[in-house]
Amino acid sequence: MKNFKLIIVLVIVVSIASCGNKRTPQLQYMPDMYESIPYDADAENGLNGKPVNSKPVAGSIPRGGHPAYDFADSNQGYEKAKMSLKNPLENSEKNLTNGKAMYTIYCTSCHGKKGDGNGYLSQAEKFLGIPSYKDRDITEGSIYHVLMHGKNLMGSHSSQLTYKERWQIVQYVEVLRADLLK
Repeated sequence: MKNFKLIIVLVIVVSIASCGNKRTPQLQYMPDMYESIPYDADAENGLNGKPVNSKPVAGSIPRGGHPAYDFADSNQGYEKAKMSLKNPLENSEKNLTNGKAMYTIYCTSCHGKKGDGNGYLSQAEKFLGIPSYKDRDITEGSIYHVLMHGKNLMGSHSSQLTYKERWQIVQYVEVLRADLLK
């Protein structure tokens, strides 16, 4: 009973003490938590006297990134990519399997399962004149360029596909084209 009375008295004292004026600052135990210290990211106090928020080194690639695509969205860019761009991924069953999965999602509706230009949208006469891969003079670079920028009625797929997925689709399209040319 004695402890109970002591607890009641402590609760009353604490509640009265906490009912102070809310407009005046109360006691701050850790002022850095209440008021942040301003930090100038561009100050000359960084590593080796360089600003802390300096720009990345020219030509560097961020972690998880990939090289910039420097081929223009033009006929000259297409031809340049067609002649010089090569697939950086190794030809593996894993890349081919994922390339087939991505092709099925993004390309089959127009180009068809075999790459013959006889997809659902062509059969339904929504888009006419979708070319077969065997009728085109295409390379790894030209396929990638078309995925990046689009061509004619085909729009760009660069926002839907990652860097690696685009190259995997290129591998799969090359397999389809080889099957059509047999």
